[in-house]
Amino acid sequence: ASSCQLNLDTVAVTRPGAALLAPHAPLGGYRRGLDGVNGSAVTTPGLLYQDGWSLLDDTSSALYNPATKKVAQRPGHAGKPYQDGYVLGYGHDYSRGLTDLATLTGPSELLPRWSYGVWYSEYYNHTAADYENTILPAFRANGTPLDVLVTDTDFKSPSTWDGWEMNPSEFPDPKAFFDWSAAQGLHNALNIHPSIGSDDPQFAQAQATAGGGLTLNSGDYVFDWGNPAQLKAYLGLHNGFQQAGADIYWLDWCCDQSSSSLAGVTPDAWINQQYADYTAANLGRGFAFSRAYGSLQAGGYSGQQGLPTGPWADKRTTVHFTGDTTSDWATLKFEVGYTPGESASTGLSAVSHDIGGFNNDGTQTTGAEPGSTKEADDLYARWVQFGTFQPIDRLHGNHSDRLPWQYGTAAQASAEKFLNLRENLVPYTYTLAQQASRTGIPVVRPLYLQYPDQQDAYAQDGSEYLYGPDVLVAPVTTPGTGTVSTSVWFPPGSSWTDYFTGQTYSGGTTASVSTDLGTMPVFIKSGGILATRTDDVTNDEQNPLAKVTVTVAGGACGSFGLYEDNGTTTNLKQSSVTRISYSQNGAAHTARIAAAAGSFRGQVSQRRWTVKFLGASAPTAVIINGRAAPASAWSWDAGSHTLTVTAPAQPVHQPLTVGYR
Repeated sequence: ASSCQLNLDTVAVTRPGAALLAPHAPLGGYRRGLDGVNGSAVTTPGLLYQDGWSLLDDTSSALYNPATKKVAQRPGHAGKPYQDGYVLGYGHDYSRGLTDLATLTGPSELLPRWSYGVWYSEYYNHTAADYENTILPAFRANGTPLDVLVTDTDFKSPSTWDGWEMNPSEFPDPKAFFDWSAAQGLHNALNIHPSIGSDDPQFAQAQATAGGGLTLNSGDYVFDWGNPAQLKAYLGLHNGFQQAGADIYWLDWCCDQSSSSLAGVTPDAWINQQYADYTAANLGRGFAFSRAYGSLQAGGYSGQQGLPTGPWADKRTTVHFTGDTTSDWATLKFEVGYTPGESASTGLSAVSHDIGGFNNDGTQTTGAEPGSTKEADDLYARWVQFGTFQPIDRLHGNHSDRLPWQYGTAAQASAEKFLNLRENLVPYTYTLAQQASRTGIPVVRPLYLQYPDQQDAYAQDGSEYLYGPDVLVAPVTTPGTGTVSTSVWFPPGSSWTDYFTGQTYSGGTTASVSTDLGTMPVFIKSGGILATRTDDVTNDEQNPLAKVTVTVAGGACGSFGLYEDNGTTTNLKQSSVTRISYSQNGAAHTARIAAAAGSFRGQVSQRRWTVKFLGASAPTAVIINGRAAPASAWSWDAGSHTLTVTAPAQPVHQPLTVGYR
């Protein structure tokens, strides 16, 4: 109403006197799936913008009541214009923006601990006998861990696409199969397509439960999940799988046209919530494994801003299956930047790519034999390395080899090494996931989240990222079975030590880092602490955390809180946190492991701690709990400047001090 009649397009939130920020440019982005992506793809802007503010338009969404698990439409406003929006002003404190978003709409929930291990699936007609007699024995014989089996669509009967029973010729006794899996410490996911044929043995009951409301679409019947009777009928189709012992369901949303008539709620957000609630009965912490962001129809990214429930609701319930990608170097490189970009733009922490890519592109690259259906050795090994430092690590392919022993000697050794590393990283990853559920800060983070005032942090967004606050990861995305060089920018303010070689790099510099298939560019910040399992294990369920290695990088003081619970409890008060700190005073270097604060059922009573000091100098004395350590308790590697000290097993509620001079 002013006489100037000016429109305001951009607002920058800065400290008084600060330089003008960048234009209102989005940081990161999300999309419903990477299906068919070969290289880069368009994404939709989310929460974070470089000039420090964003608007969440919540006008059109319904109201969700977590207590009743129901939605209600907003009250009327007597025909008056009405808008409901939230302006988030975070400046360069992007982490604060994500925390505020989590406060407003809920954070990514903590998943069961086993989900942070190793998953294996393949679009192939695997049977119970395959798993029991061939696949799992190969994992065990090759010393490779496995936590989750994902069975793709061909197990179903009478239709391999949308049948609702397990094919008796392939799974003659489903309960016996799931019991066998549980005894091996495995969990199971089953692929689901949301429709049903009229010839399905379950159809008559489903149609009766739905009150005759299921409608025919392209030859099969589909569901309106917004209709309570049809939702009940749909979830009821899972009961046979659930009672037999299935854990979770992979809603492979594709072509079936089931939807939701609930106003103000995107179909994905609603059905993902239903899957989380349904599986919670067995898991404690239920979740959906599916594509997300139903407000963005597959292939169309015009940005339907009127329905924001997709990006803001799905993050609470969903492991985001990102879809069927092309297996090539360009797509691997795109995924390196996609995970932190999606995580920071929506607050969704649990992202799951097809590790190895889904569709081989048909080209023959280094290491591949003519006519081979598998990807090149180097591409496979580097993709597995990338998956090791992702929120969810799931091997998958389209009738394509994705197991280490299906490749050449060097690629096999690399993949087995990194899959074991992934399993050993579960304590650290689980702690990061618990922090994400508490703070809204995702497991995988773009560099600008922690270094917002460094322009280089934005420039490196597609090639490196942080795994938690202290671990810098720069996956190799160029071919080569020998030594490959990767350009790495090291954020300023600290030094960075190579996790594999012990070489230290100065912050604020860029270096060319050489790796072969046995290593990758991973660095720990000075003062950073990484807690891992000490010994290789078969999976998370069968191996208590009785031996833990604490890796600390010298150069600065630091601390870390190792979070533990029984892996499934919804009462997070039944947990413990072990504070670990590192300090240096002149020539004295000390790691202090406090007594575990808290307890829970299943907690180990005794633990053997190993401390690895990276970037160390040759010790003149090694001390454990104030006494000189025997020579058998420690070793010094002059080549990698690493001191490794193993203390005797002791109660977890007793503190430990390990140091050297």
